[in-house]
Amino acid sequence: MVTVAIIIDMKLDPRQRWALSAMGLIGVITVGWWALALWPTPGNAPEWLLRARNVCFGSTETGLPNAGGWILLIGQPLGMLGVLVVAWWSEVRSGLYEVSRSTRGRAALVGIALLALAGLAAAGVRVAEARQLTTWTPDDLATSATHSRLDREAPALSLLDQAGNRIDIGTLVGRPILITFGFGHCKTVCPLVVHNARMAQDALGAARRPVLLVVTLDPWRDTPSRLAHLADQWELGTDDAFVLGGSADEVNRTLDAWNVARERDPLSGDIIHPALTFIVDAEGRLAYATSGDKNALLDLIEQL
Repeated sequence: MVTVAIIIDMKLDPRQRWALSAMGLIGVITVGWWALALWPTPGNAPEWLLRARNVCFGSTETGLPNAGGWILLIGQPLGMLGVLVVAWWSEVRSGLYEVSRSTRGRAALVGIALLALAGLAAAGVRVAEARQLTTWTPDDLATSATHSRLDREAPALSLLDQAGNRIDIGTLVGRPILITFGFGHCKTVCPLVVHNARMAQDALGAARRPVLLVVTLDPWRDTPSRLAHLADQWELGTDDAFVLGGSADEVNRTLDAWNVARERDPLSGDIIHPALTFIVDAEGRLAYATSGDKNALLDLIEQL
């Protein structure tokens, strides 16, 4: 607004005013566009907002835009600026020159540059935080192409399920187990990860059907009394699919034992986490860690 007032107050011809005002409008649109794509959303964000973000920018397991979304975020403002410069090059150049001749104009240009740098830095921090998803290395995350088996002793896991019963991984020996992670307020990655695991479970016959365990990442909100609601929310209606939780200390000790990285967003309370599923074999050995979809899970279960 200060910049607009300076432009209006300065002795510019109408075409210069229009050119600089158009540049300012492109800047405002760009800020809004990037905020829509990257600003952390609260757990109770309206459905229309989440759908708009997904439609406009796509979504990845980190919650960041997909490749097409990044092309749109970067390419659209550059394209609009390119059209403006080509159409009104002399007006843009002469207008900026006139603005830079006054002290207030130079101050406004410096302020805009500093705000742009601050915005880029904030975006960089947001991307870096979202990408710090897991302590599992790429070599640990198996795909159906690599078939890299971990063959480690499975960490301890003993938590309460949606019926209030304690589920201990040690008592499930004899059947393969799918173990994944999510939280109730998650509207994007978690439902997809749980859905993939549930579909892989349903695709196998009784002889090979694995047990499915979904461990909450948010024990503060996903309390034991809410686990039954989460089971309904994720459509875990069988007697071998469980949502697990407990006290915050108990759940976090379990997540640490399984090396599941997570970070709470201080603004929304949501958890940044990997789209991660473990496969434990019938002998209780940790066989695979994967971020793959249903078909990848089925391929890996075939290797057990």
